[in-house]
Amino acid sequence: MIAQARAGRADGFEQIVSAFGPRLYGFFVRATGNHHEAEDLLGELMVRLVKTIQSYDDRGRFEPWLFRIASNLIRDNIRRRQVRSVVVAMHSSDGESSIEDELPAATEAVDAPALAAEESRRLWAALDRLDDTTREMVLLRHFSELSFQEIADLFGCPLGTALAKVHRGLRTLREMLTSPEAATKNDKRK
Repeated sequence: MIAQARAGRADGFEQIVSAFGPRLYGFFVRATGNHHEAEDLLGELMVRLVKTIQSYDDRGRFEPWLFRIASNLIRDNIRRRQVRSVVVAMHSSDGESSIEDELPAATEAVDAPALAAEESRRLWAALDRLDDTTREMVLLRHFSELSFQEIADLFGCPLGTALAKVHRGLRTLREMLTSPEAATKNDKRK
């Protein structure tokens, strides 16, 4: 399927999407907490795959290479989210209509999405305080389900180093999410 994709054949890309699409989509959903963003990221990954498939080295493993691209897209997405700020005026300048007049009534419990969004925000804030390598390793292990050996190969490090980084990263995340003092002590290390 990789050779077909490199030759520009659509069926090669279709096979790649069939083989890896569900796991990539799950990785994106878990990482963003949003199905729409996950769909956008999966589409963006496929576009990037079409553009970069020629740079794939046949001697390496395809799956870690593909998830590295996915990890980079998530990192870019996080940066975009941090930069983007949206301002919405709640009332019009004429003072008569407001944005609330145009919104449909909520049909689900109001606090459920807010609580999920808050938990997701806390997790991403904690992940952001990890160094880049540890964050990527944790995401690849627990959200992409790559083996520790695949992660070690991807980062060019010994298996023990990958194991230690992921376990230390998880311990640090647990501390940050359960202890408010730890969250302020653990600044992002680069």
